[in-house]
Amino acid sequence: MASLFTRIVQGEIPAYKVAEDDNYLAFLDIFPVAKGHVLVIPKKEVDYLFDLDDDTYTGLQLFARKVAKGLKEAIPCAKVGVMVLGLEVPHAHIHLVPMQSEADLLNFSDKKKFTPEEFAEAAELIAQHISL
Repeated sequence: MASLFTRIVQGEIPAYKVAEDDNYLAFLDIFPVAKGHVLVIPKKEVDYLFDLDDDTYTGLQLFARKVAKGLKEAIPCAKVGVMVLGLEVPHAHIHLVPMQSEADLLNFSDKKKFTPEEFAEAAELIAQHISL
């Protein structure tokens, strides 16, 4: 059975996409810990990040870096934090979180709530700042 993220890649489930190419996709986390919290995934479904083949792993990191640079321009923050976690969805992914302090990245139990309009506005703003 396809993972939730594969279903997003295939267009079966909507997402607030911020960047996409042939191999990777970045979209807003719908359970964010900060405004602009983005998930970056390979389109190839592999459960564990470190099981990705070398080319896909390296490409994912380079794609995430481009997204993080655009994210920092779009959402005022001190830095964009990077975290790899997630046992809920069996599909490798990287969290990019705009942060003012380390606490912003480390408290994943403090989920923020945004309206669909706020998600769409953030996604559009971030997408405008990403150069692929």
